[in-house]
Amino acid sequence: MEANGSAPQRARDGKHVVTLREVADAAGVSTSTVSRVLDDRVPPSRSATAERVRAVADQLGYRRNTFASSLRRGQTATIGVLVPRLSDTVMALMYEAISRAATRLGYFTVVATTGDNPADESDAARTLLARNVDGLIVASSRRDDPLPRELRERGVPHALVLRTDGISPSSVGDDEAGGYLATRHLIDLGHTDIAVLSGPLFASTAVGRLAGARKALREAGIAEVSEWIVETTFGIEDGEEAGHRLFRSTSRPTAVFAANDNLALGVVAAAHRCSLTVGDDVALVGYNDIPLSQRLPVPLTSVRTPFDQIAATALDLMLAAATPVDDPIRRAMPTLIPRRSSGSHRATTAAGPQTAGNVHHGG
Repeated sequence: MEANGSAPQRARDGKHVVTLREVADAAGVSTSTVSRVLDDRVPPSRSATAERVRAVADQLGYRRNTFASSLRRGQTATIGVLVPRLSDTVMALMYEAISRAATRLGYFTVVATTGDNPADESDAARTLLARNVDGLIVASSRRDDPLPRELRERGVPHALVLRTDGISPSSVGDDEAGGYLATRHLIDLGHTDIAVLSGPLFASTAVGRLAGARKALREAGIAEVSEWIVETTFGIEDGEEAGHRLFRSTSRPTAVFAANDNLALGVVAAAHRCSLTVGDDVALVGYNDIPLSQRLPVPLTSVRTPFDQIAATALDLMLAAATPVDDPIRRAMPTLIPRRSSGSHRATTAAGPQTAGNVHHGG
């Protein structure tokens, strides 16, 4: 085998596979020197010996056996990723960003879905760990989730992504800032009758976005209407159901902040059922800015989540799990992307345009 310089291996196609020993003999150095020089996980040496080793390896056609070297280190260069479901566009985008970031670092990712069920999440984590993944990135954690605590107690390298329990290393968006941006945008457009669809409050994302919305309302001196603060799931169907209830009430809101774009899509469907036009009769802001948002008949104003930045930070946190950090929760700043769905600067009521004395002009 390559580790001890035994007889040359044979590739599946029958061609000779060059070993470390052969490179070492040809370069006149030890196999350990060759191993160090050709280890692409460390910064390359520029010494004359290193340059000679690389030249000989290239001339002989040596290819590093990453699988064998991973086994020798007790690692597999594989990272397990847990997501609630891949049918959720946000989770699919997050996984793709994690996979890209991992590939740049020489890692392969394996994904498992949990259905947002803590028991299934624990089972999936155990299955991945039994396959010797080098660590876990968890996008499915709840605020009271036992899995992050178990991973900390077992010393398993891990990072939470998008959602956090507030303790484990976490790479998330600044959800409170995003909720504030979305609601402040509607207030600045003149709206005072604003509903918020929060998402499920077991998720830190929903809690943060609702907190940001409430902060914006308080700053503007706008009293909350309890019936207009609606806890939902993150699904399109819940958005449609909540939107239909809001729009059929005797006093409906003129604007809606939906805590993710799936909820916003449901609100669009509800508005259509109620003969309302998004962007004219009701203003709407979503969250995450999924690719579909800008391609709707009325493009959706949304708060953009920087998935690539969050993914790269999550990988850094997981790979540095053994190194204590002052603040294990890293927050990436979201960006408001205004489009047609949030409408013009003038708010409307269910009965039509407001009278001049009640029009609120925003900055």
